[in-house]
Amino acid sequence: MKEDDLQLPDFLIADLYKNSLVIADNEPGTVEKKPEKVTIPTDRQWFLGSNLRNITLLVHEKDAVYLKDDALQFLSSILGACQLNLGDVAIVNHFSDPMGYPVLKEKLRPAFLIAFGIPAQALQLPFTIPNYQIQNYDQCQFLLSMPLESMLQNTQDARLEKSKLWLCLKKMFAV
Repeated sequence: MKEDDLQLPDFLIADLYKNSLVIADNEPGTVEKKPEKVTIPTDRQWFLGSNLRNITLLVHEKDAVYLKDDALQFLSSILGACQLNLGDVAIVNHFSDPMGYPVLKEKLRPAFLIAFGIPAQALQLPFTIPNYQIQNYDQCQFLLSMPLESMLQNTQDARLEKSKLWLCLKKMFAV
């Protein structure tokens, strides 16, 4: 018997590929892709900060591990104005680690969740809210904002976005 003639029994093949193949009942021989389950990365630090005050900041940065330097500097200045620092928060890049609120709640236990440029649907929230409206839900205060990069320019629109964010942050953190 040659190595090429070796055939494995069906039950063994099914056991070997149980986490990656699903046979559809409607058509024999067709394969459906199983929906991917979002898992927390364990081989690396998946958030920036120490999360000492259970404040989760979600960003959506395509070209950075957490966020770009200018956005980090801006965010640090905002936190400083709120009498907070990077040790108080957990910054999660939703682009790299797209997880919903249920997973974030389990892992980070946020009392405050501020999402920059990420809609409520992407966070698997059972509601939608407009930007710059604080919403209490499940022992957490939610705030959706425009992306950080929209606030980095020196334009009238950027200043308006910053002022809307600042008014909400003052209310959230009693500054």
